[in-house]
Amino acid sequence: MILHRYFARRFLTTFLGVLAVFFIIMMFLDIVEQLRRYASADAGFGAIFTLTLLNIPQGVYRILPLIMILSAIALFLNLSRSSEMVVTRAAGRSALRALNAPLLVALMIGLLAVGIINPIVASTSKEYEARSGALRGNDSVLAIGSSGLWLRQGGDTGQTVIQAQSANLDGTALSEVTFISFDTDGRPTRRINAVTAKLRPGFWALSDAKIWLFEDEATPEAAAQLLAAVDIPSTLTPDQIRDSFGTPSSIPIWELPAFIERLRKAGFSAQRHLVWFHSEIALPFFLVAMVMIGAAFTLRHQRGGRTGLMVMFAILLAFVIYFIRNFAQLLGENGQLPAVLAAWAPPLAAIGLSWGILLHNEDG
Repeated sequence: MILHRYFARRFLTTFLGVLAVFFIIMMFLDIVEQLRRYASADAGFGAIFTLTLLNIPQGVYRILPLIMILSAIALFLNLSRSSEMVVTRAAGRSALRALNAPLLVALMIGLLAVGIINPIVASTSKEYEARSGALRGNDSVLAIGSSGLWLRQGGDTGQTVIQAQSANLDGTALSEVTFISFDTDGRPTRRINAVTAKLRPGFWALSDAKIWLFEDEATPEAAAQLLAAVDIPSTLTPDQIRDSFGTPSSIPIWELPAFIERLRKAGFSAQRHLVWFHSEIALPFFLVAMVMIGAAFTLRHQRGGRTGLMVMFAILLAFVIYFIRNFAQLLGENGQLPAVLAAWAPPLAAIGLSWGILLHNEDG
C-alpha cells in the first residue's frame, strides 16, 4: 500500500508539473493570438488578457490526453533511470501491479475533468464566445428553450423576435412561427403569426399569415390582415443560424442530455452533441489508455540508446490513437457511425492494444 501511494504521488506530481508548463506556454501563445485577432477592435490589454484567461481552460482541456501521455512517459523514465522499478521487481512486485496506482490516478483525473472541470470549461467557453462575439459585432441570434426555437434579427428600424415550435436541421424552415417587431425605442409595432416561414436570401417567405399592427388609433384585431403569402425582410443567413448553436463544449456535461432533448423536440439534429456527450463520458478511459501506452514502451530498464526510440514510438502511437479518436468522432457527427461506437471504440481499442504490448513485454 505504501508503494502504491508513492507511485500515485509521483505520478500526480509529474502530471501537475507538465500541466503547469503547458498552461504557461499556451497562455503566452494565446495572448499573441488574441492581440492579432482583435487588433482592429480597439480592445485594451485588459480585455485581451481576460479573453485569454477565458480561452485557456478550453485549450488545456482539449490536450489533456497529450499531457497525460507525456506525464506517464516522464514518470516511467524516471523510475527506470533511478532503478526504482528494478527494486520493485526484485521485491516481488510485478511491473503490471505497479501500474495500478498511476492508472487509478489517471482515472480519478478523468472523472474530475468530466464532472467538475468540464462545467467550468463550458462556462468559460460560453463567456469567451459572448465577449469575442461582442468585439466582432456578431452576437448569437438563436436559442433553444422548452417553448421552442427563438431567433433574433436586427435592422435600421428596430429588432424582430422570432419564435417557432419546430424547424428543419439548419433552422431555415420554421413551423408555427410568430414574428414580433420592435422599433428603436423597444415598443412593439407588429405581430405576425404564420403556419410556415422559409429563409430566402434577404427575406423570410411566410405562408398563411395573420398580421396585427400595434397603432394607437386602431384596434389591432380590427385591423388584422389575413394573407396567403407575405415576405419579411431579414438580415439573417443560414451560416449565422448554424454558428449560433455554439460548440457542444460550451454546454456543461450535466446539462447536455436536456439540451439534446430540446434540440430533438425543436426538430434539429442532435448527433453532434450526442457524440460529444459520449466522448466526454469515455474521456477517463481514454486517459487510462494514454498511461498504458506510455508504460508499454517505457516501463522497462533502459539500455543504451533505445530510450529515445521507445519514447518516440509511445508518442507516435498516442498521436495515432488521438487522430483515430477525432476521426471516429467526425464520422459519428456525420451519422456514418453510431454515437456510442464513435466515442467508445478508440479508447477501448487503445486499452486493449497497450495491454497486449505490456503482457508481451512482461511475460514474453
